[in-house]
Amino acid sequence: MAQADDTNSTAQVGHAQVGHAQVWRLAGPIMISNLTVPLLGAVDTAVVGHLPQAHYLGAVAVGAMIFNFIYWVFVFLRKSTTGLTAQAYGTDQPGEVQAHLARAVLLAGTIGLALLVLQWPISAAAFYFVEGSAEVEQFAQHYFTIRIWGAPAAMANFALLGWFVGIRRTRYVLTLQLLLNGINIVLDLVFVVGLGWGVEGVAVATLIAEYSAVGVGLWLARTHLTHLRRQKSGLVWPQIFAGRQLRRLLSLNRDIFLRTLCLVLAFAFFTAQGARQGDVALAANAVLMNFTLFMAFGLDGFANAAEALIGGAVGSRDVRTLRHVVKLTAFWGGLFAVAYMTVYFLFGSYIILALTSVDAVVQAANHYKGWAVILPVIAVWSFLLDGIFVGATRARDMRNAMATSLAIYLACYYLAEPLWGNNGLWLALTVLFAARGVTLALRYPALERSVGR
Repeated sequence: MAQADDTNSTAQVGHAQVGHAQVWRLAGPIMISNLTVPLLGAVDTAVVGHLPQAHYLGAVAVGAMIFNFIYWVFVFLRKSTTGLTAQAYGTDQPGEVQAHLARAVLLAGTIGLALLVLQWPISAAAFYFVEGSAEVEQFAQHYFTIRIWGAPAAMANFALLGWFVGIRRTRYVLTLQLLLNGINIVLDLVFVVGLGWGVEGVAVATLIAEYSAVGVGLWLARTHLTHLRRQKSGLVWPQIFAGRQLRRLLSLNRDIFLRTLCLVLAFAFFTAQGARQGDVALAANAVLMNFTLFMAFGLDGFANAAEALIGGAVGSRDVRTLRHVVKLTAFWGGLFAVAYMTVYFLFGSYIILALTSVDAVVQAANHYKGWAVILPVIAVWSFLLDGIFVGATRARDMRNAMATSLAIYLACYYLAEPLWGNNGLWLALTVLFAARGVTLALRYPALERSVGR
């Protein structure tokens, strides 16, 4: 199942080979697949939102939030696998390409099993921090108890998606995301609407969808591995457990984990401080965060294209291609950021009305809307530079830049919030995105120099 955009299985990337069309062949499928994520959330909300009691919807929201937090922390499985695989792909090392998949899947399985073993203390800790009614917590516990059994599949999906991006099979990423979210949506309707399973039905639908996606993902991976073996590049099992490569993988994952944890804490802090502004401000912030999420879904496509292409350039130590890819992805990412800003400026008020009909929340969201309008052209550079540094496997720089940005963000909040209230909170979030871009940009020349050595 080779794709038209691939030259050879592990052909090196040359400057002449990388153009606007190749960026789009990598970014386009990921952007389309990302659109299924908010669609799934809307279906989850709709099917549970029509049940007779409000606590059903609250339970799914709380349960989903817990898993989003847990799984987001382990996103390093996808990012590290993409960077390492892209570099092996770019240097024509099919054996190492296979080994990176094996290491990632084994690590994913280990983490997934650990989450299963530790599910009781994880549940206790999660619900300790959740403040909800007795009914919400009861049904959210039911949701958690069912969905946690999908942890090995969720972790394996991270590994597979990262590997497919690394070998530039982003159409496989689209296939898996459509399958995962499509099955989830259909089973939501069957289990909740058809069979009346309620909250438990939503959890079971997600569980089945996750394992279905893993099964198809492994089959797609096997198809590509068979192609590699025809080149007499079969996987040597001792290669998987090579000490130097394992140490590199674990060090990379550690740094990306710490970077992601800082990012999670930053957004958790934003939500917590928004709650201190009152229920209306909290609700308005939640509405406007949807603007940021839709922006991230789109720009992630170009960040992922950067990961794959930069990884190939770094692996083959091709500075000319590295610079060319940076210019291409910056051009398209910047163009889309301007497009997002324009749409939000022209239609932001209509989007707010589509998300809420509560008059006080609508007025507040429109009052703070300006931050959501300008954020795309500020945040785009942090997304793209993340992709560049992931492809180059410069996780230590990402960790340090994020830690510095978090400190700047907190300092800005404590200076601005007493003066401007919720506007001060949004200013701090905007500064966070800007700081992420600036701190990584300052490290980019060193990255480029290291490739040219």
